[in-house]
Amino acid sequence: MPEETRKHSFIRLVIVGFTLCFGSQSHAQSVVAPAQDPLAGSRVFGSKGCSKCHAVNGVGAKVGPDLGRIRANRSFNDLAAAMWNHLPAMVAKMKERRQSFPQLDAAEVGDLIAFLFTQNYFEGFGNVDSGKKLFNKKGCIQCHQVGGVGGVLGPSLDVVGQSGAPMNVAAAMWNHGPTMAEAMRARGIERPNLSASELRDLVAYLRAAAPERAGAPVSILPGRVNEGRALFEKKQCIKCHSIQGKGGNIGPDLGRRGLYRNLVEFAAALWNKAPAMLKAMKLRKFTVPQLNGEEMADIVAYLRSFQYFGEPGNPDLGRRLLWEKQCLNCHSLDGKGGKGAPDLAMTKGRGSPAAIIAALWSHGDLMTESAPERSLSWPQLKSGEVAHLMAFFERSTRSER
Repeated sequence: MPEETRKHSFIRLVIVGFTLCFGSQSHAQSVVAPAQDPLAGSRVFGSKGCSKCHAVNGVGAKVGPDLGRIRANRSFNDLAAAMWNHLPAMVAKMKERRQSFPQLDAAEVGDLIAFLFTQNYFEGFGNVDSGKKLFNKKGCIQCHQVGGVGGVLGPSLDVVGQSGAPMNVAAAMWNHGPTMAEAMRARGIERPNLSASELRDLVAYLRAAAPERAGAPVSILPGRVNEGRALFEKKQCIKCHSIQGKGGNIGPDLGRRGLYRNLVEFAAALWNKAPAMLKAMKLRKFTVPQLNGEEMADIVAYLRSFQYFGEPGNPDLGRRLLWEKQCLNCHSLDGKGGKGAPDLAMTKGRGSPAAIIAALWSHGDLMTESAPERSLSWPQLKSGEVAHLMAFFERSTRSER
């Protein structure tokens, strides 16, 4: 292919990519995207062949890193940057293995990243031996038994252990909190506090000690943000807690970023703060809501959704990055830069973050071939830089409304 033809092919590629990015209206980055479905994302992970190279928590191939054991509390921006930065290496590995490059639309990207995001619910695995010691030290064994060992004042914990789901543990701790508090008070048993690491070890022990039961579910699927939002109001959580300033002010604002990193931290806080919460509800004659495992998963998904995008970006820094990352070798900005692709300051964009990532991902296999031919190095992006770029395009979108 002549050099001039390759040049125009690359320019057309970039134009098509950004046309897909900005071709239809959607929500701005600052709005949580409840339509992104982690369960659908798990199906994308399988159907698009991601599992041929990556495992999730030990299940799947080992060509690439285990995506269920990535650093905790990763935001959309973190995962988007990682997907982009590793794209050349992934394309090369797929070619080596003769795998076709999977195409992803905006909905699939959103669902896939939501699926990977939920894997941080269950960060780390507990220590069974430590959990067994804590079961005795914290006084659980005085009232409960697991695997035939322990007291009978409270219910057996075999079912909780058999489920293998931290969501069920969190739900059981909440639902039986008032009854347990009263029983411990009557018997002079001090109610123990639990750190996140201690609760993780206790869950590991319950899983190991509970007898196996055929047909017992091994986990609960990731929660649904929309259902969690509805439950947060239906179960009257909103009467005591606010979400980003809207709601009650008796307890903390649960929409704050970084409040709880994962489910175990959330469940431990729920247990430790239960006496104060129950007292506040009793004073106000609130009924203590009951939650099953699925409902707990939905509420946690809703609260975790506020951690989703990370810190907001700076649109001015995003503008500067367009120069630094060589985007303007092809595109212009306010009339300066390349001439073969649209001026990014004038783009009538309506692209969601997922749409932007989808467009860049879907054309990545061609860009990895074309960029070296034009002496363009593959630009690396940090999470904060993704946020800045998104903020720039979001501001451009708002200015045209």
